[in-house]
Amino acid sequence: MTDAHAPDAGTAQAKLPPLDQRTTPEGAHRVLRLAILGGLFVPGSQLREAGLAADLGISRAPLREAFSRLEEEGLLVRVPFRGAFVAEVSPRTIEEIAALRYLLEPYAAERTATHLGEQTGVRVQELVGALRSAADQQDMVASVDAHLAFHRFFYQHSGNALLAETWSGWENRLRLFLAVDHRVYDNLDELASTHERLAELIETGNMQRFRTELAHHVHKAPGAPLDE
Repeated sequence: MTDAHAPDAGTAQAKLPPLDQRTTPEGAHRVLRLAILGGLFVPGSQLREAGLAADLGISRAPLREAFSRLEEEGLLVRVPFRGAFVAEVSPRTIEEIAALRYLLEPYAAERTATHLGEQTGVRVQELVGALRSAADQQDMVASVDAHLAFHRFFYQHSGNALLAETWSGWENRLRLFLAVDHRVYDNLDELASTHERLAELIETGNMQRFRTELAHHVHKAPGAPLDE
């Protein structure tokens, strides 16, 4: 594991925006979360309380609360007697998630369309709008958020609690992986266009084609198995 406050990580630390002394744990959490998901702190790197508190201009109390939230989200791991480290996700784990998504996500989308009816198209268009906005601003972190929100939607609104729980167990692992491996974000415009096409298929009621293209999209994502 690497040290996120070691000299060779000093450039990343220096980019953290300073916070007001009265900052809340929510503010510290927001800044650190963006730093992790933006790749400033790589998986496996150690986050040292003293250095981060000084860099952010806050006391250790709100920082520790922020660490607890990051740990709950799966972005941080605390090792007894060693400290806090950015969580690591192996390509193998992402491959296994992709294999399950390939099978489950089209089903989740079908169940959502049945469950929400005509509202499905309206809601999906809103999600695609967020992806397009991120693409127009070339904002990679916002694009990750919007991309995952699009796919989360189908699990959360499928009417199947186990599907929703399954996605919750995957999401931050996917976030961490994408913070390091940006292949799917090489072209944010193309990513937005892909999801706009998916939304159009829902709008026209062509669910069979939608399920097929959604499975293809998941199959081609970084980490997806290539031998199916």
